[in-house]
Amino acid sequence: MLDMEKNLGSSPSGLSQTEAQKRLAQYGPNEIAEKKENALLKFLAYFWGPIPWMIEGAVVLSAAVQHWPDFFIILILLVSNALVGFLEEHQAGNAIAALKARLAINARVKRDGKWGTSLARELVPGDVIRVRLGDIVPADARILGGDPVEVDQSALTGESLPATRQSGETLYSGSIIRQGEADSMVYATGANTYFGKTAQLVGEARTTSHFQHAVLKIGDYLIILAVVLVAMIITVALFRGDPILTTIEFALVLLVAAIPVAMPTVLSVTMAVGARLLAKREAIVTRLSAIEELAGVDILCSDKTGTLTQNKLTLGDPFCLGGISPEQIVLYAALASRAENKDTIDLAVIGGVKNSQSLKDYQVLHFMPFDPVHKRTEAAVKSTDGKQFKVAKGAPQVILKMAANNDSVKKPVDEAINQFASRGYRSLGVAYSEDGGEFQFVGVLPLFDPPRIQAKATIASAKQMGVEVKMVTGDQIAIAKETAKQLGMGTNILDASGLGDIKHHETAQAVESIEKANGFAQVFPEHKFHIVDVLQGRGHIVGMTGDGVNDAPALKKADCGIAVSGATDAARAAASIVLLASGLSVIIEAIKESRKIFQRMNSYAIYRIAETLRVLFFMTLSILVFNFYPVTAVMIVMLALLNDGAILSIAYDNVHYKDKPESWNMRLVLGISTVLGVVGVVAAFGLFYLADRVFHLDRPHIQTLMYLKLSVAGHMTIFLTRTRGPFWSIRPAKILWVAVLGTQMVATLIAVYGVFMTPLGWGWAAFVWSYAVVWALLNDRVKLLAYRIFDPTQAPLLSKPSA
Repeated sequence: MLDMEKNLGSSPSGLSQTEAQKRLAQYGPNEIAEKKENALLKFLAYFWGPIPWMIEGAVVLSAAVQHWPDFFIILILLVSNALVGFLEEHQAGNAIAALKARLAINARVKRDGKWGTSLARELVPGDVIRVRLGDIVPADARILGGDPVEVDQSALTGESLPATRQSGETLYSGSIIRQGEADSMVYATGANTYFGKTAQLVGEARTTSHFQHAVLKIGDYLIILAVVLVAMIITVALFRGDPILTTIEFALVLLVAAIPVAMPTVLSVTMAVGARLLAKREAIVTRLSAIEELAGVDILCSDKTGTLTQNKLTLGDPFCLGGISPEQIVLYAALASRAENKDTIDLAVIGGVKNSQSLKDYQVLHFMPFDPVHKRTEAAVKSTDGKQFKVAKGAPQVILKMAANNDSVKKPVDEAINQFASRGYRSLGVAYSEDGGEFQFVGVLPLFDPPRIQAKATIASAKQMGVEVKMVTGDQIAIAKETAKQLGMGTNILDASGLGDIKHHETAQAVESIEKANGFAQVFPEHKFHIVDVLQGRGHIVGMTGDGVNDAPALKKADCGIAVSGATDAARAAASIVLLASGLSVIIEAIKESRKIFQRMNSYAIYRIAETLRVLFFMTLSILVFNFYPVTAVMIVMLALLNDGAILSIAYDNVHYKDKPESWNMRLVLGISTVLGVVGVVAAFGLFYLADRVFHLDRPHIQTLMYLKLSVAGHMTIFLTRTRGPFWSIRPAKILWVAVLGTQMVATLIAVYGVFMTPLGWGWAAFVWSYAVVWALLNDRVKLLAYRIFDPTQAPLLSKPSA
């Protein structure tokens, strides 16, 4: 160790801030430089794939038959799709990178002889760091002294059991402290660490969710449908003797228009925008699919301390034994605490010492930190007069077991604990040992953690939203019941000590009792995993909060693991969502926001299917029945171009969240979209009949007329699909209606002045707009009827307004 300190030019007192800055410039940041993807190659990748190939084929065929307007317009579509996709994905990537930066790992480091907090990336060789239970070791370091620590290296070495590390031994970057704490000296950072890289805190952001899978399945269905219908068109055209190259070019363009080209872009933009909105609510998603999972949660298992309560412990009047004064018991407990660890209980106990100067009369020779196994802290202390003794504080049952006077004091201690619990107080046992003798139980400290002011209203709001909140706490049943009563949660609290672990199969009666319970008391981390497993087995989508290293398995197991504010690095790494603010209200607001995001995705899915069916069936029937191409290839390309540009704004739309957990209802989505699509085909043929048989327009004018009708009516459809009730029931976001009106003004000008088509004039354009508006109003009534048929259990206007 001395050789290492000499080589690093450091000591157990650490480096100065100035020296650390010099070394940071010399060694670089404590991170592995990620290999950045070449932006040009990433952009060119948008020209490679089945959909780009079809568009490129249409470009080549347009050139072959010398349809130069078609050639340039289709080429613009190809480049613009690639450009929009590239820019939006780049923006989405930047949003996720910014969110991940907010979850950067911090380290406790000693600089200028004082402990402070620094970003792990700013550590340098020679720094002295302190790692505690649940910390991810930020750099390769050697333990300077003290008790051994238990280290989990499974993510790095595959070893399932924790390894014990003694003074002078190495802690590798990326491993997790499972027990104990240690001051260590960093000797390697960044690329120079043994394993090359610190553990990834946040998972890959582009995980495909169940919802995205469902939407992409719809995409596959539409592609197959489009290919079948286009094949029919080509077959009939060949039979009729139409020019083969022109027919194939038209067929390719129709495929491009029918296939949901913008679907991946709309998905990524909607999710990324949603992630930014959640971040404003102080909830950081570690992967985008967590948004969908959160929207579906129907049971939320919430920690009591800090989430349902204020996590501001206040000390009550102690229960004393053996004639020891209350002040002395508080002092003993304070000596078994560490202020620099910022532990809530430790700070409350130290704050309870009436004369803070009295702590300076004692020297702590050795400190054993809290861990989930021993459930206590312990300190060896020396007073100014040379007297040595030990003090311990922790769970009363644990302190009682280690005390020599257990038998004689157990009854009064239990009575005191129960009395405190009935008033909602947590109890802390205190023991004292003199001159190496046995510990004596000397008193109980009552600690009160009041419920959060808004917690009761928040739980009531959650119930209205179809989310049942179940309390999960390590406290006694009496405390849990008292807190639950104050919060209006119900007092059916189960004692978790009677539950099994994941290997234990509960009886049907026990499973039902877990499902019906309002909360669980005396919970250990393995119980959390078991509770989640049982509830999932009953078909529930479960959200679970946690903060400790031992909560990680339950957070991973839950459909949506939520690391609460102040959680350990290990818990944050396992969670789907990391909260930056305390309290249940943050989670409920995040659920509301995720349900809104889900609704936007739902609106897009219905719109996209309805539009594809409308265009495909109208085109196919026109060609097969009337031997007439109602729009040209250029018109189809411009339809696709304007539609895809405007529809991205749906990611910012105003929506209502539903008062029940979201789930993908394929029958409803396909039913509503099919009805809207079929009515759209009827409306299109109605206009075609009027133009051809009533107004006797020539075919080029009819084509322009139909182009404008398909464009305007198609965009009006989004205003129908975005609401379950009448289209006016939710006001659209400004960006949506500006985008839609903007693109439709462009489409109208193109039709009126005949850009790449026969000019229509303002009179006919006004007629088309009027016709489209009338049919949109009729369509809205048909939509309401369709909802009654496909989902008769739900009234259309029961949703809560957007906040």
